Amino acid sequence: MIQPDRLEEVQDLLRAGGINLMTVVEVLGCGRQGGVTEVYRGHKEAGHLLKKIKLEIAVNEDFVEPAIAAITKGAQTGRIGDGKIFVFDLHECIRIRTGERGNEAIG
Repeated sequence: MIQPDRLEEVQDLLRAGGINLMTVVEVLGCGRQGGVTEVYRGHKEAGHLLKKIKLEIAVNEDFVEPAIAAITKGAQTGRIGDGKIFVFDLHECIRIRTGERGNEAIG
């Protein structure tokens, strides 16, 4: 989860690290800021539901740490609400078009 205005920087750093495949979703969420009102692109927004960007990125084991580093570097501003990275084990990946499975399907 990252701030919407950090998406382009994060994408550039991921691409530079050879990570090109991702799904980007606009979401609403809240965090530790609670009821704090923040200004986003000139508009005040109540702290209970703020606009965020959710990136879903599946990578092979060799790309986990580079992906984390790229997202952290691109998203970090030092201000509250920079976001979070969640890392999950991927049980299986199947490319529908070819039927490939595992690392080959991830890309």
